[in-house]
Amino acid sequence: GVGGDWFDVIPLPGARVALVVGDVVGHGLHAAATMGRLRTAVHNFSALDLPPDELLGHLDELVARIDSDENGERDHEGVAGATCLYAVYDPASGKCCLSRSGHPEPALVHPDGTVEYLPVPGSPPLGLGGAEPFETTEVSLPEGSRLVFYTDGLVEDRERGIDTGLEALRHALAGARRSPEETCQDVLDALLPARSSDDIALLVARTRLLDPSRVAEWDVPGDPAVVAGLRADVTGRLRSWGLEELAFTTELIVSELVTNAIR
Repeated sequence: GVGGDWFDVIPLPGARVALVVGDVVGHGLHAAATMGRLRTAVHNFSALDLPPDELLGHLDELVARIDSDENGERDHEGVAGATCLYAVYDPASGKCCLSRSGHPEPALVHPDGTVEYLPVPGSPPLGLGGAEPFETTEVSLPEGSRLVFYTDGLVEDRERGIDTGLEALRHALAGARRSPEETCQDVLDALLPARSSDDIALLVARTRLLDPSRVAEWDVPGDPAVVAGLRADVTGRLRSWGLEELAFTTELIVSELVTNAIR
C-alpha cells in the first residue's frame, strides 16, 4: 500500500548535494499526500540554499499549518506529524552538515568497514512547535565512506525493539568494499521482515572528494582595486582547466559578487 516514507538526493551549487529522508505518521492516501507536500517543500527550500537547521524550521512550520488546517475540517484522517533527517555534503571539503527532527540517527560506514551512529542532536518531530531551535552538526567524512539514512520501520517493529534493530543494522552494514547498491541489498536481506507492517526507506550514499587541483579559493581583501586582478586569476584558472568558454560569464559573476561584498 501507499505510505509516507520518502528520500531524495538533491544537487546543490558548488558540486554539493543534499540528502534527505523523511517519514510521515500513518499510512494510506493521507500520509502519501502529506509526504508529497513535504517533499516538494524540501526541494523548494533547498533551492534557497538554507542550512539544515533552518530548512527543518520551515518544515516544522509547514507541518504545523497542515495540522491546523486539518483540525478545522470534518472527517480528516488525523494530524500530519512527521520526522526528517536533512544533510548537505560538500565534496570539496569532505564536510557534511546534518540536522534531524524526531528521526533516527544516521549511520556512517568508514572505509575500513567499521560502523558508527553519528551523534546528531535530536529534536521533536515536525509540527510540534518546540521552543528549542533545531541544531546542525558538522562532521568530516573520509573519502569512500558510506552514509546511511533510513526510517524507523527498518529497525523497529512489533517483534523487535529499536535497540535490537540498530545493532542488527550495524552488523549488516559492517564490512568494506561494497557498493551502495550491495549495501542496501545486504541490509534489506538482514532486517526486512517477511511481512512488514510499516513503510521503509533506505538511502546509502558513498562519499568522494574533488581533486584539490580542481578546486580554487581566493582570500580577497576589502579593496575594490583587487577586482581586476581577481578576474585575471579566475580566467587563468579556468584556462588551466580547459574551461575558457566560461571565462567571460564567470568574470562578470566574480566582479559582481566581490564588488557587492566589499560595499
